[in-house]
Amino acid sequence: MPFSLYDITVPSFRQTLGAMNGLLDKAAAHCAEKGAPEADLVNARLFEDMLPFSYQMKSTVVHSAGALSALSKGVFSPDTTPPPSTIAALKERVTAGLAALDAFAPSDINAFEGRDMNFEFREFKLPFTAENFLMSFSMPNFYFHATTAYDILRHKGVVIGKRDFTGQLRLKT
Repeated sequence: MPFSLYDITVPSFRQTLGAMNGLLDKAAAHCAEKGAPEADLVNARLFEDMLPFSYQMKSTVVHSAGALSALSKGVFSPDTTPPPSTIAALKERVTAGLAALDAFAPSDINAFEGRDMNFEFREFKLPFTAENFLMSFSMPNFYFHATTAYDILRHKGVVIGKRDFTGQLRLKT
């Protein structure tokens, strides 16, 4: 049985965004337990030239629910708004992303197969088909930002492991 565009995007986005919600819970618990300011995690970076945890978390939603929403317009542009500045606000953003994913029916996403999709940022443009945009641009970005967010929390001492990153597995039922 072949996979549809919906099958290869929405369930994977849901699984990892759900895990991101769990990471935020663990980040909040870490701050409470250690008496550490949330800003220490929200603004944390792996390296000075990398964007902070808050941006990484925001970008998981941008490159999942945001990317799928952009299919209907045929154009995706980076979200240049500032990221949320608290763990609670980040959790609201991820929860909203999950709700947006729930609103997509398979037929909604599958209808975009073969359609033109453009990445645009200022004068820079990249032409794609919808499926190539999702598979070669948004999904790699999604996993990059999710992994970087996880790595920042580990680096800052939040007790998390691989199972926290993988989230709820989709087991045979």
